[in-house]
Parts: sequence; C-alpha cells; structure tokens
Amino acid sequence: MSEQVGNLIWISGPVVRARGSRHVGMLELVEVGDERLVGEVIGLDGDIITAQVYEETSGMQPGAPMFGTGLPLSVELGPGLIQSIYDGVQRPLPLIEKAMGSFISRGARFDPISREKKWKYTSKVKVGDEVKGGAILGVAMETDTFEHRVMVHPDDAGTITWVAADGEYTVTEPIAKLKTGKEEKELIMLQRWPVRRPRPFVKRRPANTPLITGQRVLDTFFPIAKGGAAGIPGPFGSGKTVTQHSIAKWADAQVIVYIGCGERGNEMTEVLQ
Repeated sequence: MSEQVGNLIWISGPVVRARGSRHVGMLELVEVGDERLVGEVIGLDGDIITAQVYEETSGMQPGAPMFGTGLPLSVELGPGLIQSIYDGVQRPLPLIEKAMGSFISRGARFDPISREKKWKYTSKVKVGDEVKGGAILGVAMETDTFEHRVMVHPDDAGTITWVAADGEYTVTEPIAKLKTGKEEKELIMLQRWPVRRPRPFVKRRPANTPLITGQRVLDTFFPIAKGGAAGIPGPFGSGKTVTQHSIAKWADAQVIVYIGCGERGNEMTEVLQ
C-alpha cells in the first residue's frame, strides 16, 4: 500500500524533486502527482528525493504529492506474458487501446497479466518433494505448442506440502504449498521481479549452436549463434526493421521478443530533410 512521502518542489521534464517526510530507498518505485504517475527514485540528498517519472509530466506543479511503495520497480512474470504488447512500464497496450483509444491517458493502470484468464496447468512435483529456486513446479500451455514452465522463485526453498490437481487455473490461484522452516506459503503462477536485479542462473552455455535465421545472405556470410548477439547498423530507411521482421518470421526460434525504441521527432526531422 503506497503512502505519501513528500511534495514536489522542482520539476524539469521527466525528472522531479520532492521534499520527503520519511525515508525512501534508492530505486524505489514511487507514484507522482494525483494521477499517480509511475516513477523511480534516482537520487537522495537529505530529505530531498529525486525521481525519474516514466510518464508525461506536463501541467504538473510544485506541491503535488509523491507516494512511496516500499518496493522496487518490477515487472510481472507468468503465463500470458509472451502474447502481449507492452509499453516501457509494462502497461498492456491492446487493453489500453480497447478502453481508451489510440492515445494513452496519464496514470492509466491495467494488470500486465490477466487475473481472469485460466491456463491449462499440469503439475510436475508431488507432496514431499524438496525443491529450491528454479525447480519446475509444473507447466502451463501458453499456446497450443508453447509450454510455460512455472518455477519456484529463486529466493524460495523447502518441502512441497500440497499440490493442485491438474486443471485450469488463473495466475493468482494457488498451485502448490511450500513449507520453509516453520512457515508455509502458497505458490502461484504469477511472480514479480525487480527490473534491475539480474535473473540468476546455474551455468552459462557456450554460444556454439547456429541460429538459422531463414535469410540466406545472413546465414552464409554473417552467421549468428543461439544465445549470441548481433547488430544491424544502417541509416534511416535502409531496411533494418524489415530485416528484423524477416528474421522474427523465419528464424529457428520458438519465442520472438521484439523491443522497439523510437524517436518520432528525430525520424520526422530526417524525413523532412
């Protein structure tokens, strides 16, 4: 639950400063103004809180409230993630368009992952199993062919004391119970993860398997390894995005994640020149 931590005293574009009434942490998620715009603490100097706001701040005035959440800026992970289109703060754009039209209102809030949709879930653990972070609890069919592996949170470990029967569940319904010491907690398919905390791993696999992109000129002269990285330099209008779309359509990959970052003003300037 968020509570007011101060009032704005300075605004410069997306960066704001507030005189705080209580301690907040670096990189804490804050909500700015009466519309509760999403922001993140990027500086602390005594009782002065500096925050980066990730929404438009035009019209905001000194004196507007700032609310602290006590949580880091995070994203939601779970079934339904790969079928959605999000903006930079994980707001589901198709839902926003359906509710508000083509322009996003400031402070718009929608659940990134549906709480109502049910997923076909099959458990992979049984009562009495000892599990730790990264262990697979079960799988949910995100599409007809793609299996979403539901894992134990990296910070959790313990003994499974209850398992849900195979069936259809929402991301907030319990699918298992885990006993950690003297406590027992319910496990669900939905997890929140701080955006600035790297995901842990057991071992990095070497990039020695080729990624067949489906584009013969790339596969012949500029081969790419699975797990590797590649760049496509070029001027405006040279076909960088078209190449990315072709790779996404024909590459030997099960899941495609496309991240777009555009400067509409710069592109328009270039067109006019």
